Amino acid sequence: MKILPRTHGRLMAAAASLAMAGAIGFGAYATGTTPVLADAVHVQSAQVPGFADLVERVSPAVVSVKVKAKIQPTADDGSNDQNGFDNLPDNPQLRRFFKEFRGFGDQGGEFGMHRFNHRDHGNGQPRPVAQGSGFFISEDGYLVTNNHVVSEGSDFSVVTNDGKEFDAKLIGTDPRTDLAVLKVDGGSTKFTYVDFADDSKIRIGDWVVAVGNPFGLGGTVTAGIVSARGRDIGAGPYDDFIQIDAPVNRGNSGGPTFDLDGQVVGINTAIFSPSGGSVGIAFDIPASTAKQVVDDLMKNGSVQRGWLGVEIQPVTKDIAESLGLKSDKGALVSSAQDSGPGKKAGIVAGDVITEVDGKDVASPKELARMIGAYAPGKSVDVTVWRNGKDEAVKVDLGTLPASDKQASNDDSHHQSAPGSKADTLADLGLTVTKADNGKGLVVTDVDPDSAAADRGIQPGDVITSINSKQVNTTGDVNRAMDDAVKSGRKVVLMQITRDDSNRFVAVPVAQG
Repeated sequence: MKILPRTHGRLMAAAASLAMAGAIGFGAYATGTTPVLADAVHVQSAQVPGFADLVERVSPAVVSVKVKAKIQPTADDGSNDQNGFDNLPDNPQLRRFFKEFRGFGDQGGEFGMHRFNHRDHGNGQPRPVAQGSGFFISEDGYLVTNNHVVSEGSDFSVVTNDGKEFDAKLIGTDPRTDLAVLKVDGGSTKFTYVDFADDSKIRIGDWVVAVGNPFGLGGTVTAGIVSARGRDIGAGPYDDFIQIDAPVNRGNSGGPTFDLDGQVVGINTAIFSPSGGSVGIAFDIPASTAKQVVDDLMKNGSVQRGWLGVEIQPVTKDIAESLGLKSDKGALVSSAQDSGPGKKAGIVAGDVITEVDGKDVASPKELARMIGAYAPGKSVDVTVWRNGKDEAVKVDLGTLPASDKQASNDDSHHQSAPGSKADTLADLGLTVTKADNGKGLVVTDVDPDSAAADRGIQPGDVITSINSKQVNTTGDVNRAMDDAVKSGRKVVLMQITRDDSNRFVAVPVAQG
């Protein structure tokens, strides 16, 4: 048989392939070598910097604050051991609810100190009532925490990062900013301490690290970012919080929040918590506020602030319209206290404070912070908007009282006179009658569909002025309304007295 060249080539290639396969298989079998495998996946990428170096440096300055108080013995009536829980069903969750409701669980509001069952069973010894966080600001043992951590305490101690415990003395507190200063006597010990940052340089989106003592666990670190500034959470007249998005929990109260340079940008004081636990939103006292308060506490044991002696409210768009203001900024004076420096200087209800020493006043909160930053006795130039123009008033500030004082009025002065006739102000949807002292009109009925009702005016309110003009009769009201229409204004500013306090309400006027 004659083999064709192409067929012969195919046979030779097949033979060679079989020979190679046999050699490879035989060689692997004979030598026992392992087949070569592909390398594991490994990606070269830029490494995200961590916080370990920062935490290592600042952690020794952060402490746990323990607070004790002497609790009076409870009456032993044979039932105090269970506090009335004996008759509850054997349901752990139900028992826990009643324990916490009656004050024997974790307390302190939405955030703050971790409280323990503090019944002392009659021995009169100090019992643990709170636990929070703090941080050293000097090597000789001064440290900062929250006022709400120490407010109920009589004995204080701190536990450092390495587990050492020291007794501490309370130097001073400032409830208005929720700050307190303690002093540890460490003998020859020099404590690691940290400094306050310039928080004006902090930007939304910057990284921050919170260090504290959540749930009494000891030093714990969480990280997040600055998510907002200037937050007003209704905690007090000086609300100006830094909001951070970082896990902060009960027990972190008084703990520091650091920037990446290891300086304190804020002090943990509150969290937003619908459930009681952390949802990742916390509020810090700014370093600039804390530094000023802490310095005063260390020097004097208390903080003295300037006092203007006026009650103020925001300027809404309607109020600005009624007064002829170009913008809804400033602080509207609802009343000036008789003993206050503002009234002595000539500030009256209805004035809008727009500037202090040439600095614009954007809101009542800002005015409170500006005045509070001055020392008592300081003379300041206050600009007020009055009767359609700016007026300058020089005020010698007083000392802010320890507790807020409110003007007191006799309720009988505002009641309607016996037998007085009720009149209707149809354009306003109000029925009024003269006050028994002849000053103002008492609201006896409000049309529920009226603009006055929408703005919260209710029976019992006393209308004392409209657009800074005193009103004692319905005729006074009608004339004030007509004047507003003639001047082209769409709303009038009505001064209302309720529960011994004044406020202003902007009410639309009917256009003829």
